[in-house]
Amino acid sequence: MGTQYKSLKAEDIDFIMEQLVFFVASSSGKEVNLSPKGYNCLKIIDSNILLYMDYPGSGDRTARDIRNNGEVTLMFTSFTETPKILRLFCKGELIERNTEGFLEAAGYFRETNPAAIRRFIRYQIYAVETSCGKSVPYMQFKGERAGVRDWALKKSLDNTIGKYIKDHAEPPEL
Repeated sequence: MGTQYKSLKAEDIDFIMEQLVFFVASSSGKEVNLSPKGYNCLKIIDSNILLYMDYPGSGDRTARDIRNNGEVTLMFTSFTETPKILRLFCKGELIERNTEGFLEAAGYFRETNPAAIRRFIRYQIYAVETSCGKSVPYMQFKGERAGVRDWALKKSLDNTIGKYIKDHAEPPEL
C-alpha cells in the first residue's frame, strides 16, 4: 500500500539518486503532458526543493503548464529487483536564461556548459507518495543517448541555440 507525507526522507533521496530515468507529468487544464527524463539533470537542494536542468527540445509543455499555474508530478520507479515507485507532487518555478537566478542554478551543475541549457526549473514539493511498484518490469540499462545534450552544446557553440529557446533569451555572462 502507498504512503503519503510532506517531505523527502533520506531513503527517498537515496532512491532518487539511484534512478537513471524519471518521468515528469504536468497539466494546466489542457491535456496532461508526460515526458521521460534522463542524464544527470536533477539536483536535490533540500527535502522539499529539487532543481531540474532543462535542455532545449522538441516541446516545452512543462514550462507552459508552470506558467499557467499548473501542477507537476515527478515519478521515479525502480527497474531493478527491488520494486518501488516514488511520486513527488510539486509546484514549479521557471528560472529563465535572462534572470539573475540562472547562474546560481547553473552552479549546481558545474559539469555542464550553461550556454546549452534552455532554463532551470525549481520544483517545490508539497507531497511525497510511495507505492510498491511490484508490477514494473525489470530492465537493463545499456547507456545514455547523448543526442540532445550534444546537439544543445553544438547549437550553443555556433550561437544558434536562441532559435530553440522561448523568447530567444541569452544566458547571462559567466
